[in-house]
Amino acid sequence: MFRNRTVSLVIPAYNEEETIRQVVEEFRQEPHLDEILVVDNNCRDRTAEFAAAAGARVVAEPRPGYGSALLAGMAAATGEILVLVEADGSFRARDVEKLLVYLADAGMVMGTRTTRQMVEQGANMRFLLRWGNVFMAKFLQLCWLRPAEPRFTDVGCTYRALSRETFERIRHRLRETGPAFSPEMMCAALQDRCRILEIPVPYSHRLGGESKHSD
Repeated sequence: MFRNRTVSLVIPAYNEEETIRQVVEEFRQEPHLDEILVVDNNCRDRTAEFAAAAGARVVAEPRPGYGSALLAGMAAATGEILVLVEADGSFRARDVEKLLVYLADAGMVMGTRTTRQMVEQGANMRFLLRWGNVFMAKFLQLCWLRPAEPRFTDVGCTYRALSRETFERIRHRLRETGPAFSPEMMCAALQDRCRILEIPVPYSHRLGGESKHSD
């Protein structure tokens, strides 16, 4: 719980048996989380078994795709605040509190992996990928400059937090089932005049498994 509001962590997973136990165990040490949901998106391995053994609540979503998995997880979550993260170990549990603190001033708080000093050695954030994310983020920022004046540097960061109220306001706009779901969330929030803040978060190399989100 954070400032008397319950917090749910949602982790979409596709064949992540190599990492899911470690990720769930790390985030279980974060005192502000009331529940951890792992969305089994047609896993063909032991992801669901390992997630449950580590203490997560497992939700099955048969519709394939990163966006489908996240929508199912957010709908099934009970928290007043929703935190979204990857199952591959590329983000740290210690940054949950950072996201929650800034959420007091916004409807959605997004991480950014484009701060060079916070991209750890071995992370999948090569020069062209980093600047590609920056370019697309600035394009999106330009599109919404007059009504919202957002400040974006990363359209692909999947570590973010939003209030339940924000999710309910924008869910009717969320249609993408794949990786485009992440920037679609940003556009949907801007369309509904939700305030979005972006903060730098450390970004690490994948610990294993198959990515549900294409950077």
